[in-house]
Amino acid sequence: MASTVCSPPVPAPDDAAGLRARARGALLGLAVGDALGAPAENLKPSEIRARWGRITGFVAETPCGTDDTEYTIFSGLLLARHGSALTPAHVEAAWHEWIADREEGPFRGAGFSERGTLENLRRGLAAPVSAQHRHAWSDGLAMRAAPFGVFAAGHPAEAARLAAVDGSVSHEGEGIHGGRAVAAGVAAAMAGASPVVVVASALAVVPDDSWTARCLRRAAAVAHRGERALRSAVVVGGYPWTDLAPEAVALAFGAYAAADGDFVQAVLTAVNMGRDADTTAAVAGALAGATSGVSAIPAEWAAAIGPARGRCLPAMAGHHVLDIADLLTSPPTGPERPR
Repeated sequence: MASTVCSPPVPAPDDAAGLRARARGALLGLAVGDALGAPAENLKPSEIRARWGRITGFVAETPCGTDDTEYTIFSGLLLARHGSALTPAHVEAAWHEWIADREEGPFRGAGFSERGTLENLRRGLAAPVSAQHRHAWSDGLAMRAAPFGVFAAGHPAEAARLAAVDGSVSHEGEGIHGGRAVAAGVAAAMAGASPVVVVASALAVVPDDSWTARCLRRAAAVAHRGERALRSAVVVGGYPWTDLAPEAVALAFGAYAAADGDFVQAVLTAVNMGRDADTTAAVAGALAGATSGVSAIPAEWAAAIGPARGRCLPAMAGHHVLDIADLLTSPPTGPERPR
């Protein structure tokens, strides 16, 4: 049974400029968080401190997004093509067209859930069987779910539904719950909801007794007690893989809640907690960027984000997240939008 919460406001129809600023903030914020967090991925906070002290900006000489940004572009283009009419068949066809039936980049399709999905698709398996692999619980859907919240601004349930359609090809169970939570949270933030309502909107679209919901509630409860308390509340100690959707999503929402929606603090909190830092910072950046708009992103950080290089998905090379944001907030002459 899912939680219940008052619905966030729906964006005013005549506020196209404000909607676009939030959309650009969400997707550029995701790409910035991805690039900031990439060097800290799979590290412990103690290891981060030993290498860099506290990370307060880019630590890589040439900051670059990872699979999180390129899969976000993938989902954004898919959504721009089909809108609310998106079906699992559309998603499966796009995986073949843009990923499975092409040569791979040096990242070879990215994380475990993506590798498992690609192997199944190449064997001729179709959704939902294509999602039946050992890593269907990963944060691979959560990392690419922000475009659904941008598209369905003010409609968290619709954003969550669309994210689940996308995820039907690659994820099951907690992997789907994580994607739904992120999509719903971004949709609420796009409507100007407070961080408390953003978190509640995410909880409203996942089962109360799910691992994802339990982690989200624990994260929200301790968010203002500091990074150590937040990690202790949700991290599975001793588990080697850091891409668990319930953990990563809860760390991201916790960082966002701890910062009260402030972009810089939300992203840096996520980065400095380590674990799957590119994804947690990307999700926190999407939430905070949607809350505050693109102007909240420091100019130096924004300027470092260029078009995707296609290192993971060659078909996404040359696309910029800002172009995707504009596509998803274009006038209603484009794909069918939620009402």
